[in-house]
Amino acid sequence: MSDEEHHFESKADAGASKTYPQQAGTIRKSGYIVIKARACKVVEVSTSKTGKHGHAKCHFVAIDIFNGKKLEDIVPSSHNCDVPHVNRTDYQLIDISEDGFVSLLTENGNTKDDLKLPTDESLLAQIKDGFNEGKDLVVSVMSAMGEEQICGLKDIGPK
Repeated sequence: MSDEEHHFESKADAGASKTYPQQAGTIRKSGYIVIKARACKVVEVSTSKTGKHGHAKCHFVAIDIFNGKKLEDIVPSSHNCDVPHVNRTDYQLIDISEDGFVSLLTENGNTKDDLKLPTDESLLAQIKDGFNEGKDLVVSVMSAMGEEQICGLKDIGPK
């Protein structure tokens, strides 16, 4: 063994998986699931009884958390499904650029400039109106499977 010191630099997301396995029978309504490689929120789960050939089946109806599309999947309840790691982070809104990107202030004081304005019309109008009125706005950003999108808004008072 040598007396050299080894220094390893750790990255926050080094090798971390975008999903984790969970048994289909344990996924409940308002949980998350991956259907057709999209992160979805489960709105309905129904389980069929075991048939002649063994497995009980879970029928999931879920809505894509980023584009709002309805997706369905049927999985044997004993099999594993992919469940996305879903995170919500709040950032303070600094600026809205002409090309539809927002400038956000992170907790450690850096800026995050790679997010577009949301496609949801009412949320988009709330953000633009509040920003134009000079309010201090905090936006909630949901991230899952390498995608990020603004999903909510809080007003923390005038500047």
